[in-house]
Amino acid sequence: MPVAQKTFAKVIAIDGPSGSGKSSIAKELASVLGVLYIDTGAMFRSIAYVANIQQIELVEGEALNDFLNSLKIEYAVSDSTLIRINGVDLSDKIREHHVSALASIISQLPSVRKFLLDFQRSLAFDKVCVMEGRDIGTVVFPDSFCKFFITASVDIRAQRRLKQLREQGDNTITLEQIIEDVRKRDATDMNRAFAPLKKSEDAMLLDTTTLSMSDVIKILAAEVKFRAAHLGFVL
Repeated sequence: MPVAQKTFAKVIAIDGPSGSGKSSIAKELASVLGVLYIDTGAMFRSIAYVANIQQIELVEGEALNDFLNSLKIEYAVSDSTLIRINGVDLSDKIREHHVSALASIISQLPSVRKFLLDFQRSLAFDKVCVMEGRDIGTVVFPDSFCKFFITASVDIRAQRRLKQLREQGDNTITLEQIIEDVRKRDATDMNRAFAPLKKSEDAMLLDTTTLSMSDVIKILAAEVKFRAAHLGFVL
């Protein structure tokens, strides 16, 4: 009896810890390949931001479910608008440093992750895309045709985050504070009960500590093109 051939989602999954550079890498890789870029972290950040504004308690329960059901999320609305909730553009607001801590809390809640799961999957329906997050290759799209786990040392990740904040005009936080935040976020993400951060067994591990962006993109693009050609996917 013939063995059924495994089917793969047309998703390039990029997972990794906070500050590993995966968002910038995913965005650049999508641009180079000419495919859709999906930033799942922006979704958690936007929900966390709105919940904070509305003073929604970040715990499981009816109030949180009602809040989630009241949200209309729009992604990649235009070249200048990454994400919008209930008609409000949050593309810049979600990059404020305090939102990181809120996103870390809200991303641990199963109801929030389940709420976003269908939305994330709908964005990738019938089109090749680069999707980045912390559980894309393990939970959201375990059948992704190409998976990467991007990491870097804690110090390097903190330095990258500090540079980003300084470019945004935030001079209030120190490198030491960010290093502590990164370590806490790692512990939270890896030890949460639902959809913890971990490398999928079939994902390529890439440490970007000593690599330039161009080197990273060359490595990833070559792997994607190889796997796509093998499966007959058109990029």
